[in-house]
Amino acid sequence: MDNLIWFFISCLGLGAFIGFMAGLLGIGGGIIAVPVLLYLLPSAGFELGVLPHVAIATSLSAIILTSCSSALAHHRRGNIPWPLFKPMLPGLIIGASCSGFISHAISADTLQQAFAIFVILMALHMVFPLRLANVDKPLPAAPVLFFASVAIAAFAALMGIGGGILLVPFLSWCGLQMRNAIGFSATSGVFIALFGSAGYVMAGWDVTGLPQLTLGYVYLPALIGIVLTSVAMAPVGVRAATHWPTPILKKIFAVLLIFTGLKLALG
Repeated sequence: MDNLIWFFISCLGLGAFIGFMAGLLGIGGGIIAVPVLLYLLPSAGFELGVLPHVAIATSLSAIILTSCSSALAHHRRGNIPWPLFKPMLPGLIIGASCSGFISHAISADTLQQAFAIFVILMALHMVFPLRLANVDKPLPAAPVLFFASVAIAAFAALMGIGGGILLVPFLSWCGLQMRNAIGFSATSGVFIALFGSAGYVMAGWDVTGLPQLTLGYVYLPALIGIVLTSVAMAPVGVRAATHWPTPILKKIFAVLLIFTGLKLALG
């Protein structure tokens, strides 16, 4: 019981840090939550063979509420191109739902190394962001959008993120105005997180040896702890962003992410 209490307190701290950094630097929580959960989960009784699966699944579940809040804010500003969901929403649902089963078929070491490489690439993107021309042009045909959404949602959910880091560049490259690409991505994050989490729950439902309070691959104490404080701290981070040197902080954080990714990759 003492271990569980300390674990929950640690997740409250993790959630507060995630929320603050999300508001301060505009980064997704999964890139922070997964490495920390990989460190914390053994103290809750998880074996090494399921650590990445549980960390990623729990991170993805924690994104649901924050994605809803972000999507609502973009809807109020008229930033969401709702007709675009007609060709892309089925692909987002299919891709996200499959992620848990894809993860289930991958070994823990392979999944952790894949996440490590992803962390390093995202850190480099923070330091050297892609500059995409935002030019209006016809969007690709519906089948192209459908298959692209399947691939993006599957990979995003497999890595425990909402997908904005992938969807925004893709939609901007397709010719969508940046504010609409961000609004669509924020709303898509709701579906990716929701159906991705459901996939992880089903994929881990019959896995033996998981501790109590685990729903499939989702560990409920970690999920509740992260959500409780991340939502509260995000506005604090937003306010701090107006006074703190965020470009410098983002580069420092990116360097820390690179070291984290290397540590995860090398074991």
